[in-house]
Amino acid sequence: MDEKLIQIIASTFNIPAASVKDDLEYQSIPQWDSISHMLLISQLESDYNIIIDTDDVINLSSVAKAKEILKKYLDK
Repeated sequence: MDEKLIQIIASTFNIPAASVKDDLEYQSIPQWDSISHMLLISQLESDYNIIIDTDDVINLSSVAKAKEILKKYLDK
């Protein structure tokens, strides 16, 4: 999951994969704004074939949190 997630985030925000670390947070870089956040959610839903609850969309505030939230959906 980690490598796929890193590639999705890097691609969505158009940043190098090496920049995608657990402590990368929403609005900590110009590329991660509210619009790109929704693009990220859409891409995660598409690539992992899941539907992310609204609460989780709001709580997905960092790469570490994205891993935690995805794990919840993928372990079902």
